Amino acid sequence: MAAAHQKKPAAAGGADEQVSKSLYAKAEKIYPREVHGLFARLRVLGVFGLLGLYYLVPWLRWDGHQALLLDLPARKFHIFFITLWPQDFIYLAALLIIAGLTLFFVTAIAGRVWCGYACPQTVWTEVFLWIERKVEGDRPRQQKLDAQPMGVHKFRIKATKHFLWITFSIWTGFTFVGYFTPIIDLGQRLLAFNLGSWENFWVFFYAFATYGNAGWMREQVCNYMCPYARFQSAMFDKDTLIVSYLPARGEPRGSRKRSADPAELGLGSCIDCTLCVQVCPTGIDIRNGLQYECIACSACIDACDDVMDKMGYEKGLIKYTTESVMKGGESHVLRPRIILYAVILLGIMGLFAYSFSQRISLGLDVIRDRNQLYRETSDGLIENVYTLKILNMDQLAHRYKLSISGIPGIELRMDLPEIQVDSGGVLELPVRLRAEEGELEARSSEVVFSLVAEDDAMLVATEEARFLGPR
Repeated sequence: MAAAHQKKPAAAGGADEQVSKSLYAKAEKIYPREVHGLFARLRVLGVFGLLGLYYLVPWLRWDGHQALLLDLPARKFHIFFITLWPQDFIYLAALLIIAGLTLFFVTAIAGRVWCGYACPQTVWTEVFLWIERKVEGDRPRQQKLDAQPMGVHKFRIKATKHFLWITFSIWTGFTFVGYFTPIIDLGQRLLAFNLGSWENFWVFFYAFATYGNAGWMREQVCNYMCPYARFQSAMFDKDTLIVSYLPARGEPRGSRKRSADPAELGLGSCIDCTLCVQVCPTGIDIRNGLQYECIACSACIDACDDVMDKMGYEKGLIKYTTESVMKGGESHVLRPRIILYAVILLGIMGLFAYSFSQRISLGLDVIRDRNQLYRETSDGLIENVYTLKILNMDQLAHRYKLSISGIPGIELRMDLPEIQVDSGGVLELPVRLRAEEGELEARSSEVVFSLVAEDDAMLVATEEARFLGPR
């Protein structure tokens, strides 16, 4: 008994040592093997499509301006035919909420397809891996090169790879800044070495982030930095699609000749070739079950299907399936979780569409002069002074007509003969309201300013204000 008690601290110490090693051990470089197949072609299409949009959209023109431009100094966002202003921040917030709920909805149905096909980390890492393979060769040649001592040959190859990585990263950073500064003007100033300090900072900061994340950190971003892998289980259930190895069919695994009958050898379909591990960008063994490091890129599916085809076995030893199917049940697409996500998502999208359709491209703010509550004019009228801020959020310049209501016989006085505001312009207009004291029923009366465009009766803005008097 005493001996048994003495072993427990040692076992605990051994466990602590294992945890310490796993936390502080130097990360080993993963060399993903190139894979071909249906899902690999889908990933390539995703990379070309998403990066094509990223690098092309800033160069598109729309109605005389950059099609997509988040112009922070001017405080307006051009999104093709729509121009949003700070007053429209609610729409940007709604778009982010819709994007987040869409991600939850897709994850509940199809698992981590976002991570495997559309996540920026995945997309840019695919490009960096492609450059690495073109320069250094396939997986065995990369491993052999890294095992060699540094020499002229190795330095030349590594320098070429990093030069291409850095060039591509700088172009990525330049494109990123091009979404916030007109990219044509940005390019001209870049060629003249005349970029501003903040533009230089963000070009090289984003380039550094791309180079570091996609070139060096790769799977460590997914494993240690990305929070999505940690809370995705809250959206998973037994009917969510996951990449799974079928142990009932594959075990016991073991190597064999192609002509051998696995049943006679007492083996399953898995020949233990480890190709599913070699192609995994995060370096996991899918045969150990679902792991949070799995990004559902399905590279292991393509690799295993190719092996099964060569062996003459049925494909699908590794495939997209659900926990319900693996346990012998049926998969259900329509379930309470999916219906709830869909209802909430459609509801928010409907409210967004309706609210945006009712949006008026005209803003009116009324600021009452607080230095003087009111004053009495020489002819016995009570006068209040206001400053009107008129914001033209339309693509065209407009002339406006201003009127006032709320108090019988109230007069509107302003210094300008006409109200004209250019597209995107803001006009501060001082106005004076005068009313007879006998028409004031209380010390504070409500008045309503109404502004309407002379050439478009649909552009109307109204704003309430208070008129103060002696009563």
